[in-house]
Amino acid sequence: MYRISYMIEFRPYAGAAQGVKPRPGIIKISCTRYLAKDILLLVAGGIDPKALRALAHPLRWKLIDLIGSETTATATRCANVLGESVASCSYHLGILAKYGYIEGVPERGGREKPWRLTSPRQDLRPLGLDVEGELAAEAALEVFLDHETERTKSRIRRAGIEPEPWQPTVSGATTWLTEAEFVAVKQQLTDILEQFSARAEDASQRPDAGREVRLFFAASAAPPPRTS
Repeated sequence: MYRISYMIEFRPYAGAAQGVKPRPGIIKISCTRYLAKDILLLVAGGIDPKALRALAHPLRWKLIDLIGSETTATATRCANVLGESVASCSYHLGILAKYGYIEGVPERGGREKPWRLTSPRQDLRPLGLDVEGELAAEAALEVFLDHETERTKSRIRRAGIEPEPWQPTVSGATTWLTEAEFVAVKQQLTDILEQFSARAEDASQRPDAGREVRLFFAASAAPPPRTS
C-alpha cells in the first residue's frame, strides 16, 4: 500500500507591508528527493553529522526559506520579516554559514553583511551515513517536515482572503502499487516539479504576473504486512 500526497500553495509577499514591489514568480520545489529546493547538502559517507544537526532547528529553516525567496538578506531583514530579534537571527545565520548552507555576499557594501544560499538544492536522504549520521539526518528531516506543515497551515488559514485561483490545494490518496509503479509515480511528480525549477534560480525566467508558490509532494509505502 502506498500513500501519495501533494500540496500547492502561494506565499504572501513579505515586503508588501513596506510597500516593496515583489519579485515575480519565485517558485520553490520540494519533493522526496529534494526536500527543500533552497540549498544543497550532498549526503555522502564522511559528512559531519554536526552539519546535519545544524538543520534541526525551526528558525534555521525559516531563515533558509527567506534567503532563498529574497536572494539575499541581512540579519536585520530576517528579524523584521520573521518577528525575531536581530541577535537571534545573526546567531543562527552564523551557524548556517559555519556548516556551508549560506555565505556572505562578496563585494557588497553597507553596515550589515547580506547572506545568500550557497546552492539551490538540498537532499536529506541518509544514504551512506553511519548510525550517528542517520540519526542527525532524521532529526533534520523531522524539523523540516514540522516546518513544512506549519507553513501549509498558515497559508490555509488565510486562504479565504485570496482569490480562488490563488487558494492553496492539499490532496492525498492511498492506493496499491507495484514497486515499478511506485518508482514511476515518484518520477512523474518530480518531473512536474522540475519543470519550473529554473525560475527559482534565474530571476529573468520569472513571469511578470507570478507569485512565489510552494510545491511539495510526499510519497510513502506502508510497512509490509505481517506474516503469521
